Amino acid sequence: MRGKKGVPHLDPEDPPRRRANATPGHGTWENDRPPVCGAAGRESGQIRLTVTERSDGETLEAVVRRASWPMVRVNTDEWCGYNGLPEMGRSRATVCHAAGEWARDDDGDGIREVHVNTLEGLWTGLRNFLRPFRGVNKAYLHQYVAMFEWSYNVKRVTAAFVQALLGVRSATICPT
Repeated sequence: MRGKKGVPHLDPEDPPRRRANATPGHGTWENDRPPVCGAAGRESGQIRLTVTERSDGETLEAVVRRASWPMVRVNTDEWCGYNGLPEMGRSRATVCHAAGEWARDDDGDGIREVHVNTLEGLWTGLRNFLRPFRGVNKAYLHQYVAMFEWSYNVKRVTAAFVQALLGVRSATICPT
């Protein structure tokens, strides 16, 4: 057993500290690590996030069915839960993170069109959004995720947006 910076940890009575959620595998509702599934539109820039009970193929197929049009190409990582997408009428392009692949140029035009980097970065944003709350009850996680999705999709808050949100006239908020 090794301690900090490669120093051997010799005392069996004092085991090294384990970090939270260090259990290998994907989270489930039952083990208090509910998965959040996401889809990002390449052209629209809009995202759709869903808190699910499991991250198996059946659940992921339902999420993809709700979040995308039929006959679209879905870019995923190599997780086997996505293997049923071709039977749904969606083509699938994958990047293999295990082999060190993060993006790929399939047609040779110099643009790496096969990637999941949008969603990988989105998960960092979601974690940063949830961090100030210091733990969210899984029963309310969907509300926090919906708020993050809304704020991500709004992009810019303008005076007109605030007026529409509050239902007030422009002279009340910003007389120009």
